[in-house]
Amino acid sequence: MDMEIKKMLYAIGLTENYAGYQQMVVALEIAVQEPESLRMVTKWLYPETARRCGTTWKSVERNIRTSLHRAWRNSQHTLEQIAGRSFDTMPKPSQFLAILAHGLSAGC
Repeated sequence: MDMEIKKMLYAIGLTENYAGYQQMVVALEIAVQEPESLRMVTKWLYPETARRCGTTWKSVERNIRTSLHRAWRNSQHTLEQIAGRSFDTMPKPSQFLAILAHGLSAGC
């Protein structure tokens, strides 16, 4: 799963030189393994990601938001392809995670 996540992140313009890259990998691993975590992003997914990465949930939230902004700015079309639809506005961070987790589960 780790390699599929990294390929997807690379496809939307997120590379290992970003501070939140590893946090995105961990958050997506959790989201794919435990889809219910996407219903409790701030109460469970961010804190669990932070625990596994040795940081705070606020840092995880900020880094995921930053990753979303970068992906939206540089790879909006690819993100829309993964989601299977177009967007009028940028998705929220929780939607971003859900889109990527669904894409990974569906084998995109």
